[in-house]
Order: sequence, then structure tokens, then C-alpha cells
Amino acid sequence: MSLKFKQLNPHACQTYLVEDESSTESILIDPVLDHVEDYLKILKNQNLTLTHIIDTHTHADHISGAAAIKDRTDSKIIMHDNAPARCVDIRVREGDVLDLLGTPIKVIHTPGHTQDSISLVFEGFNRIFTGDALFLDEGGAGRDDLPGGDPDKHYDSIQKFLRLSDHLLVFPAHEYHGSPPSTLAKQKTSNPHLKIQSREEFVQYLEDLKLGPADWMHDVLKSNYACARDPGSVWIPVDSPACEVKGTLEIGVNEQVVSSITVKELKNRLDNNQIPLMIDVREKHELRGPLGNLEDIKHIPLGHLIPNLDKLSSLKDQEIVLVCRSGARAHTAAQIMRKKDFSKVLVLEGGMKAWRDLASN
Repeated sequence: MSLKFKQLNPHACQTYLVEDESSTESILIDPVLDHVEDYLKILKNQNLTLTHIIDTHTHADHISGAAAIKDRTDSKIIMHDNAPARCVDIRVREGDVLDLLGTPIKVIHTPGHTQDSISLVFEGFNRIFTGDALFLDEGGAGRDDLPGGDPDKHYDSIQKFLRLSDHLLVFPAHEYHGSPPSTLAKQKTSNPHLKIQSREEFVQYLEDLKLGPADWMHDVLKSNYACARDPGSVWIPVDSPACEVKGTLEIGVNEQVVSSITVKELKNRLDNNQIPLMIDVREKHELRGPLGNLEDIKHIPLGHLIPNLDKLSSLKDQEIVLVCRSGARAHTAAQIMRKKDFSKVLVLEGGMKAWRDLASN
């Protein structure tokens, strides 16, 4: 028995065709609705029988092609038990083994990016299909600030990857940087998600990069819940790196240079009634946390900042101090605002963590 693996798409969304060369049976992993006709043409030209379609999770950046393909083939859709899509035929859980193409395929539940994320291990062929639970190299993994995302659960999923064989080749559902599939051994040295050792550090690392989904991603999720068949039902940016951390930022934002203000300098200003406009970009629940918040500060979560910039347009030439937990989200907010011509934005160095440290000394 021999399996053939091929990635079919011409862009960052990866769809994999796996075929048993001895039987002509095949499966598709993470098909994209825009390319359904291409997939069907390949199946016909190669005289392949499609038996199953596997979506590794509910996608937020494109509409799945699974339902449309199922309509036109004698195939069944496989997803995790938590998947909300109504058209799923076979639901799987952690530890299940699928007997497809004459080979066992082990299912690993790898939530974090979504609640229904799974990874698929073809152990006899040293391959693992990780969906968005693990990307390649600097890509890290899929973001955890989409609906159902959970950094704490993602940490547990990362531990599962670390316990697997170093020889497994990693095939993700997205590849935004042109990295070729490589072994888990290599990923342990090149992928930032696999380098962070403690749960607390991992969760804070992702919380500090939190951006929130673009509005159109909510529409894509609803379409996938409903097993949509119409590629034009939702507007989707072409090949956007939307499932990557900060992937929905406007082009050029990450290149913006921003300035900062120390906690001591800000305290001196406040003590002398030189109070700048301050914006806290953390989530609402964080304001009630142990770090608290500053008095007379405006609250706009980072994920809501872009839609609110027009309301702040009269302040483009005014000094604005941006605050978050440790400075990372405030830095992103400052880059966004600089790109929109807010000329005097400052980041509070070290964020509320540094502010509380100053207060306790």
C-alpha cells in the first residue's frame, strides 16, 4: 500500500489530496470553496474516488468546500465532535483512529485556535496535518483571538505536539511565508510557539498579541456553520494572512515606528496635572483584574480600535498615551494610529504591569 500526498492550492490556504495509489481511493483535507471545480477536475482526470473530506476545524478566513464537494460526490465529511457545521457525517474525538485509504490515521484534538481543531497523524508515513494548531517556522500557529479561541487550551495542544515523534513532517492548513514542510524536530528550534516553556508565559505571549477578528471573519464563520455552497456569499480579501497573529492588520502597519513614555514620566505628568489623553486597549475584563486601570482613561479594546478611529480624527495632532498590560498591544495600537496619521501617539513602556511595579516600590 502506497499513499500519495499533494497540496492543491496556488495560495496560502493549503488543501491536501491524499490518494491510495493501489485502490484509486482518495480524501481531501481542508478544501476551499473557491476551488471546488478544480478539485473535481483533478479527481476526474486522475480517475480517483473521493471517499472522505476532512476539515481540521471551522475556518474563519475562507468558506470550506466540503459541503459543495459532498453534494457532487459519494463522500462523507469528517470533523471534530465540537464542530457546529450541520453537514458533518462523521464526528471524531481525541484518540480516535480513522481507517481510511487502508491506513490508520490518528486523530489528535488540538484546540486553541478553535474549539474543534484536530490534527491528523499518518504515522506509517511520518506526516502530521496540523490545521491551524501549528504553522511553520516564524508563522507560529493560528491566532487564538477568534471566536472559540483559547490560549490556555492551545498550550495543552502544543504539549501534545512536543510529545510526538521528531521525525513527523508538519503540513499546516496555511503557509504565509513560503516555508516548505519540515520535521517537528526543526520546528522545535524555529517555531516560537514550541519554544515557550511555561503555561503562564505562553498565555500572556498570546494575550499581548490579541487583535480581534475582522468583521468579515464573523460572516465567514456563519457561512461555514451553515455549510454554505456559494463562494460569493461573503466578501473575503484575496489571500489575506487573516488566521495568523496580527494577520488582519493593514499593509504597512507593522513598519510604523512608534515612541514611548516611561511610567515615571507619566506619573510625574499626572502628579503635576499635565494629564494627556490616555487610551487603554485591553479587554474589558482586564480592567477589573489585579493590575486595575488608570483614572480618567478612555477604554477602547484593540480589536475595536480601527472602527473607532474616525471618531478620534479630531485628535490626530494631540498627544495620546496608549496603555495595555505589558506594552505589546499598545505598540500595535500605536502602529495602527500612526498609519492613520495620528502623529503624537506614545506607548506606556511596560504597560500596567510596570505601573503597578512602580507603585509597589
